Amino acid sequence: MTYKTGNKVEHVRFGLGTIQVTSDSTAIVRFEHGIEEVLISELELVRTISDAISEQAWASPLHVLCLGLSSAIVSVNDTWGLFSRSRITLLPHQLWVCRKVISDWPARWLIADDVGLGKTIEAGLILWPLLSRERVKRLLIICPSSLVEQWQQRLRDMFDIRLAKYTVDSDTSKSDFWNSTNAVVASMQTLRADNKNRHKRILESEAWDLVIVDEAHHLNADESRGPTLGYQLLHKLETNGKIVSMLFFTGTPHRGKDYGFLALLKLLRSDLFNPKEPMYNQLKNLSSTVIRNNKQNVTDLSGKKLFKPQIVIPKTFRYSEEETQFYELLTEFITSGKTYASSLDQSNQRLVMLVLICMQKLASSSIAAIRRALENRLKNLKELDDKLNQRRKRNENLASNQDSDGYDEDEQSAQEEKFASEAILNLLKDEEKWLEHLISAADRVQTETKIELIGDVLKHEYKDRSVLLFTEYKATQSKVINLLIKRYGKNSVVFINGDEMLDDLDYGDGVKRTVRVTRGEAADRFNEGTARFLVSTEAAGEGIDLQESCHSMIHIDLPWNPMRLHQRVGRLNRYGQKEQVEVITLRNPDTVEARIWDKLNTKIQSIMTAFSSFMDDPEDLYSLILGMTPQSMFTNLFSDTASATKDNFSRWFDDKTATFGGEDVIDTVKQLFGNCAKFDYQQAKLDIPRLDLPDIKPFFEAMLVYNRKRSKENDDGSISFKTPDEWKDAIGVQKEYTDIVFERNGDVKRKLDKIFGVGHVVVDKAIRQALNIKDSICVVSQSDLSAPLYLIKARDRITSTGESIRFLVFGLTKDSQGWKVLKDWELISFVNTLVDKYQLHRKAYAPDSSIQDINAWGLEAIQYFTETVQFKGLPFKAPLIELLVVVMPGIDEQLI
Repeated sequence: MTYKTGNKVEHVRFGLGTIQVTSDSTAIVRFEHGIEEVLISELELVRTISDAISEQAWASPLHVLCLGLSSAIVSVNDTWGLFSRSRITLLPHQLWVCRKVISDWPARWLIADDVGLGKTIEAGLILWPLLSRERVKRLLIICPSSLVEQWQQRLRDMFDIRLAKYTVDSDTSKSDFWNSTNAVVASMQTLRADNKNRHKRILESEAWDLVIVDEAHHLNADESRGPTLGYQLLHKLETNGKIVSMLFFTGTPHRGKDYGFLALLKLLRSDLFNPKEPMYNQLKNLSSTVIRNNKQNVTDLSGKKLFKPQIVIPKTFRYSEEETQFYELLTEFITSGKTYASSLDQSNQRLVMLVLICMQKLASSSIAAIRRALENRLKNLKELDDKLNQRRKRNENLASNQDSDGYDEDEQSAQEEKFASEAILNLLKDEEKWLEHLISAADRVQTETKIELIGDVLKHEYKDRSVLLFTEYKATQSKVINLLIKRYGKNSVVFINGDEMLDDLDYGDGVKRTVRVTRGEAADRFNEGTARFLVSTEAAGEGIDLQESCHSMIHIDLPWNPMRLHQRVGRLNRYGQKEQVEVITLRNPDTVEARIWDKLNTKIQSIMTAFSSFMDDPEDLYSLILGMTPQSMFTNLFSDTASATKDNFSRWFDDKTATFGGEDVIDTVKQLFGNCAKFDYQQAKLDIPRLDLPDIKPFFEAMLVYNRKRSKENDDGSISFKTPDEWKDAIGVQKEYTDIVFERNGDVKRKLDKIFGVGHVVVDKAIRQALNIKDSICVVSQSDLSAPLYLIKARDRITSTGESIRFLVFGLTKDSQGWKVLKDWELISFVNTLVDKYQLHRKAYAPDSSIQDINAWGLEAIQYFTETVQFKGLPFKAPLIELLVVVMPGIDEQLI
């Protein structure tokens, strides 16, 4: 048999393909995965569509429709990740992000979506089609230490993507961890330190197909201080060719300095960004590198907006006489300490000021918090008074922790409590006597009015509600929990903090005990409603969902960084929240801190008003503004209250916040918002597929019939079936499956391995088998199809581009009005109505058109398609268009 260019052939290993060039014994063939040179003796000639039509080789509709459906399913999933297995109902903006990222591979993107829009879901959607077709074989996810287990758990539970957690013990010179483990999640705090030649082993391992960095704004490079350790690590991996594609996730990509922002982008695209060049000249490149979606623009598939603005209710209280006396004495102590610090050398002056600032922050939380620190400090001073010189190095280490740009804000709060107690140096002369007076004054405070106000709110405004309460410090956490236990019982409340343990809890028996509970256990009990209250430190401020049964929050204290408030509310005001989130803040109007917050809120409102001139919903830029404001500004503002008087307060505040939300910040945010890629429902609504997992069930059941098997439908809508022999050669395939569903939002207790979708080994086998079906033309009844249907496949002639989209499929129908193009997802919906009817029909109808017309219409369909908008928008450098399937209407009475 003679083979020539253009012949359609089948190879036992590579499947169907088209010959490009032949020689004496070999042929160069374009297969689905790319071009291969194979022995001609290994090829089998396959009839082309044109030949099949000429020979009237009309096949069973079941065969042809399965070929068309499998191709359309691949087309949709490669583009949108729509049929990937997950428990979560997918939103348009998530599908859009997936399409944006995987449409051009390798990919480099910074995804800067607002808090609560589902970054883990977006990551899973992006990963599934890439993992399924082995475009990504090696995956490295780097995140804050507090989020490692969340990434591991969510990708496993939502998408069945398994990650190995990096540990120091597993990475040795003999273990070859980095080559033997292909899917890793690691803590940046651990990974960035080059201990025991860790970086050498990483750099000597194989390259990563995809690296994901969460909270990527911590990859900072300062113009004067240089890059952080994390930045240096990523830079080494990049310059040594160890990263193919890379994604950054962060809600606050710009931290106030253009240099740092552009340096971050340079890690992604060194060809487009340079921190040493003016940012204005590089704005045009943002749309191809940065994605920014916000809650105001997020919708469901019908275009209905999903998020409502939060309701903030301020509650005021006033100190009792005993509380007033304590705070006045503490103010005098801190003022005296600052005066004393001014007489010291620069190093000790800095240490004293840092301790005093930590004490101020603790005192603004609760008397319980500052009292614990005072007692511990007094105890340490008495025990270690003769060892001050030996402790100087420890002081410096504690102080350095106050300055670090760490990933874990809960850890920072814990360090503040520790620093206030353990920094062993005198804050002023006769400090021990001062501490004794302060502790005595704290002892006279029998009840804290703020804590009692919380009890009143829970009794009235938040009666019978689940409530999330936030504080910065564990001592305050214990104080509030003891109140809740006293009123509602020990099972009514759970807690989350960094070390998953809490001291001084009283179950009503007068015994103070230490209680341990994991973050996951606490979140589960709260979400399930078995615990009405959850009291958390900043450990729950990021990376945890608490919206399942709660929409009410209380800020027990107000952190000195407003960004933390935004992150706290993000635990409730996120996708899946069914109610409008209500937030209560507590303030004493007699304090300078309360006046500062009043002025801050007023200034923030004026900033938002400035943005209203160019956007309808300026609130979404709140987090960007806060992210661009240095923490030091807020620290200086709240710590220097002693210099603020009633007469000079406004001028003092304006001086302290002169850089907050200034014209340069507003201009920068405008530029960022105006140039980033972002989801717009009105623009995307015609392209977004109106499909989900149930829409591939007809194809799967048809493939069972194709393989002489049938599914059995159970009472709950699930199906059971015996696996066809043709699918059993893959690893992990079972002999039979029971209680299988093609849906995401069914029984929450159903295991993920019971949810079928693209990526499940059996579904992938069905698709692969169908893609290699040789039959490509059929006839169906005129009552089911009124006009000819031509399926066209578009792919790239260039096989070295690394495209993540293998091909796209379109349908073309012709009627009296002319040609009409069906998108791949529209094609699935239409063909599903046919495949259900023709599972039993193995005979073929006769077409109601001539062979000449059918062939001519095929050529006409291809010509028409090349002139459409769809053709011009193909993501291929050199598009190749070919007929895939022809389905003709036929005469009902005339069977072949």
